[in-house]
Amino acid sequence: MIKALFKAFEVRWKSYRHRFVPWIALNLQKNERTLRQVKDRSQDKLIQDEEVFESLVCLFTELLKNDPKNQSELLRLLPKSKQIIYTNVEDETHAPTAVMLNIFGSVIERKRSSLQLAGTGVFVTRGRAPKGSIVAMYPGTIYQADEPIFFQSIRNPFVFRCIDGILIDGNDKALSKIVYRSCSGRDRVGPFCLSDSSWLTPHPVNPLAVGQYVNNCSNEKSANVCYQEFDVPNGFPLELRQYLPNVNYRADTQRQPLRCVVLVSLRDINRGEELFSNYYTIVH
Repeated sequence: MIKALFKAFEVRWKSYRHRFVPWIALNLQKNERTLRQVKDRSQDKLIQDEEVFESLVCLFTELLKNDPKNQSELLRLLPKSKQIIYTNVEDETHAPTAVMLNIFGSVIERKRSSLQLAGTGVFVTRGRAPKGSIVAMYPGTIYQADEPIFFQSIRNPFVFRCIDGILIDGNDKALSKIVYRSCSGRDRVGPFCLSDSSWLTPHPVNPLAVGQYVNNCSNEKSANVCYQEFDVPNGFPLELRQYLPNVNYRADTQRQPLRCVVLVSLRDINRGEELFSNYYTIVH
């Protein structure tokens, strides 16, 4: 009985310790290969925001075109010039992962991690992700520094902290799931949904939205992706926001642009490889 309890505690601790500040301070120097270090905050971004913008718009456009049955009402409200853009010339539709493969040249999916006791991981299952390309997004509810997240964070290893202190709760279960669905349902402009909640299910409409399951690298398995923050500009097409897997906790029209986090490949990643990230970036 005691052995079983200890084992359960060990599993919980390994998934939660990365948010325990004393543990971080004691272990930063011990595992330097698991850290990503940059000389200046401006160097934290591997690709330019404009490239992130264009890549997401390109993928989301094809996802919308690939779903004419569910998008018919929305398309009727758009100007004729945009209706033409989103017209699907093919009669058949494809799975979102097939759309991703066609646009990005690779597909990622959740599977059991190759790391012992790591649980779920994310793998390139088809194609190849070239260096400097977007391979995933970190979904979840966005919390500013003054917003309540205490109860959602209990036993929750999926809280991501941005450089400026903004938090993203990427847990797809329990209270976190309820909060996200509530905020997503709140933020609509008529028939236009401003966020995607399908990442809370086993079959996300946006195939990128599994980034919260990317595991930390180890001394044996180095990082092949890094996190990059991206603030969605006001000019992002309204009809494509339905594929953004993030939503603000508090509704505020005066707020800064919606924060998203994309995962960018540090090198070419081949089919069958698991994605590994650096949980910490040290800015000198």
